[in-house]
Amino acid sequence: MDYKKLAADIVENVGGESNIEIVNHCMTRLRFNLKDVSKANKENLEDLDGVLGVVYAGEQYMVILGQNLIPTYNAVVKDFNLTAGSNVDENLDDMDKKKDPLTWKNVGSKVIGFISASVTPLLPGLIAGGMMKVALLLVVTFFNPQYANSSSYALLSAIADAPFYFMPIIVAYGAATKLGGTPVYAMVATASLLHGNFTSLVTAAKHATLFGINVPMLNYGSTLLPALLIAITAYYAEKFFNKIVPGIFRSVFVGLGTIFIAGSLGFLILGPLGNLLGQGIASGFMFLNSTVGPLAVGLLAACLPWMVMAGMHTVLTPFMPQLLSNPGYDAILRPAFLIHNMAEGGANLGVAARTKDAKFRSECLSLAIGCIVAGVTEPAIYGVNLKYRRPMYGVMAGGFVGGFLASLLGAKAYVMGYSNVLALPIFQNTIMAMVVGIIAAIATSAVVTFVLGIDEKSAKKVTDPVQETYPDDAIVSVSDGTLMNIENVNDEAFSQKLLGDGIAIKLKNDFVCSPANGTLETMFPTGHAFGVLTNEGVELLVHIGLDTVKAKGDGFDVLVKQGEKVRAGQPIVRVDRAKLEKAGYDLTTMLVITNANNQEIDLKESGNVNVGTLLI
Repeated sequence: MDYKKLAADIVENVGGESNIEIVNHCMTRLRFNLKDVSKANKENLEDLDGVLGVVYAGEQYMVILGQNLIPTYNAVVKDFNLTAGSNVDENLDDMDKKKDPLTWKNVGSKVIGFISASVTPLLPGLIAGGMMKVALLLVVTFFNPQYANSSSYALLSAIADAPFYFMPIIVAYGAATKLGGTPVYAMVATASLLHGNFTSLVTAAKHATLFGINVPMLNYGSTLLPALLIAITAYYAEKFFNKIVPGIFRSVFVGLGTIFIAGSLGFLILGPLGNLLGQGIASGFMFLNSTVGPLAVGLLAACLPWMVMAGMHTVLTPFMPQLLSNPGYDAILRPAFLIHNMAEGGANLGVAARTKDAKFRSECLSLAIGCIVAGVTEPAIYGVNLKYRRPMYGVMAGGFVGGFLASLLGAKAYVMGYSNVLALPIFQNTIMAMVVGIIAAIATSAVVTFVLGIDEKSAKKVTDPVQETYPDDAIVSVSDGTLMNIENVNDEAFSQKLLGDGIAIKLKNDFVCSPANGTLETMFPTGHAFGVLTNEGVELLVHIGLDTVKAKGDGFDVLVKQGEKVRAGQPIVRVDRAKLEKAGYDLTTMLVITNANNQEIDLKESGNVNVGTLLI
């Protein structure tokens, strides 16, 4: 595969290099933070050879590549001068760039996006350290118990523990990068909580004050929330000092003021508050475990395939080390994650047993091994289970049964590790409970998938709904629906014909198409309107719905690029009518003649029409 070309095609279809703020990756996804998400072309990306799927969640635009990830990521970084987790444009003098306001409707997605971006740089380190802990555990358990008393073991353990102990510093980096501040200020302020001067006071249980105020003696190693709070404080402190400090003194006083405020508040307020919130979260998980533990684990494992596709599963990851710190084990999250991966593999085994295509069977077996042994599920999800739909029911069934049984038997993870069978030692004395859960998950998902079969028709691509050829002087209906006089539209700009004469249509189709042969002269980034210059020189405007610009592109899927040649009846925008109507939008669509080019054009104003119905 030509990874250089694939990288170039991906960058082009996420809006170009200038549209990328941050590029990063996990195990199977290229993760982009984009300046304008509406510039990304989802259809084109999914059609690229090597791309398994595209997901937008947590304010990240994710391209799923599976085994093609690393060489493609390297090509993106090399050819486009982008580095992981780094802002392309970090102008601290312009920290007031416009952002979507925080509302009750978007607060959940904002929080998810912030936490996801904050922990993304941390995940590879946690997994690496956790698996190194597993390796050391295997050595002292099965080969040489005395090795645990050696200096070599102590030093290697320090390497394995480092990502966990210094987790707050790495989280501070991710949070500061997401917010747009200077990462090192948040990292320095957070690192003070782990400094020997403070930790020695904590160990000795000595009394300490700062500015005459008592400082709680707490251990902040392996914590998450204090770092997030300090990073947020550092961002706003830096923003404040950039405004009040004259430019000539900023290099000296902005950093000084930022770490002074964030660090001091970290000792006095932010650290204790974050620790308190962390204890609350731990108490919540312990309550779930002691009351509906098996049910909670089963339901989480059953829901994880959908969370993975939405990119929301990474939000739960930071709480795993929090649980390993307090209460000292994870009885819900890690068991559910591992069981889900096993269920994905089991579903692929069920498909392999059901299909008669030898090549496809081989691919399914390979993907199943990847899920079970390597813990990489996204190629299986997008390549088979979601693509053929019915296997997803097998995944959910296997996840629930396996998760329920594993939790019922007392499975608990005591060390951070990856979600595959090689990480079973992290469950220590409860390992057999996980073995039973794994067998149940694989067997259940495989059997359910085999019984349900696969829906191969779902894998076929949708073809354009209109293929008829029209003359250049034709103007046709842009969708299925009912025509109405434009003067009856509930918008003065259209009803008073301020933009030009035309007609309106009540949509009965999710496709809005070109009204004529010509060029797509204008394509609004939000997808709610576009303009066509016909081959006869007539300028036409299609406006989908009233006030739909406020949707900011949510519910509109642009299918054609601005500047391309289009034909009458060709789909231009796909509209999620159900979503937009539920949000309260009137989807009456206007076709306006903004420039008739000295031609007499009389359009029909009533009756039912289909895509491509002649209106002249």
